[in-house]
Amino acid sequence: MADSSQPFDLITIGRIGVDLYPLQTGVPLGDVQKFGKFLGGSAANVSVAAARLGRSAAVITRTGDDPFGSYLHTALKEFGVDDRWVTSVAAYPTPLTFCEIFPPDDFPLYFYRRPKAPDLEIHTDELDYFAIRSARIFWITGTGLSEEPSRSATLAALKARAKAGTTVFDLDWRPMFWGDPEEARPYYAEALRHATVAVGNLDECEIATGVREPRACAEALLAAGVELAVVKQGPKGVLAVHRDGTTAEVPPVPVEVVNGLGAGDAFGGSLCHGLLSGWELERIMRYANAAGALVASRLACSSAMPTAAEVESLLNGVPS
Repeated sequence: MADSSQPFDLITIGRIGVDLYPLQTGVPLGDVQKFGKFLGGSAANVSVAAARLGRSAAVITRTGDDPFGSYLHTALKEFGVDDRWVTSVAAYPTPLTFCEIFPPDDFPLYFYRRPKAPDLEIHTDELDYFAIRSARIFWITGTGLSEEPSRSATLAALKARAKAGTTVFDLDWRPMFWGDPEEARPYYAEALRHATVAVGNLDECEIATGVREPRACAEALLAAGVELAVVKQGPKGVLAVHRDGTTAEVPPVPVEVVNGLGAGDAFGGSLCHGLLSGWELERIMRYANAAGALVASRLACSSAMPTAAEVESLLNGVPS
């Protein structure tokens, strides 16, 4: 972890919660008898993924003032993620997320975040703007834009950051958190103005840009203000386009999928690791793809995040 005099490699802001995942595959949720309990939420998972790769990471978020909230603090610390900016909200319970597991490509999610998730109660006057500005990478998500006061806090953090270092916008489109896509687009556009990197799958890119063809998505994201657009294409791999004209398009790493949830967060943490390492774009994408594949081959999200040795081992077996 970073001390008070050292900037973090990565600070994320956004969703956290408890994942309760079935320990049975191919069984409808109503028939599942056994569950595993894991730390979850995209912002938390990305910070865990980066910490697993040796990076100093922290997350800005909020939990309920309850036993699950205490568990999340413990889990973050065990994963090596700094929890100094994780505070509790007495009014709302810590969110739970259930899923169903039907490999290879059907993993429905069920979010229990009502009447409101504590991670949407982040306030502008609670932010450590000095730490946010000094972090080597600052990571935000689309979910954090879905409700006030976290929407204003996220945008205030972006403005204070002023594109210092690398600022990543994980498009993270979750339709159940919004009234309709048209409501989201202005806030996505505002966030893109302040970000240097945008990451999303085709559905998310379409929400942000109004187009769906991968190359058109990348160009639209660049036009919206970022320097690097990363478009995840599922079975077709990933396309990354930099403003300087550098392009990388790499195929996915073949694995036997156990649970596809969390693979995108592993990709994100590894993307941060590659950017911090100063690697060439294609190497970053191959590395991030491999990390995502490893998590897809495992049951959990946070506890499944790979180490550098595991990623390198998988890559050594993949033709370049």
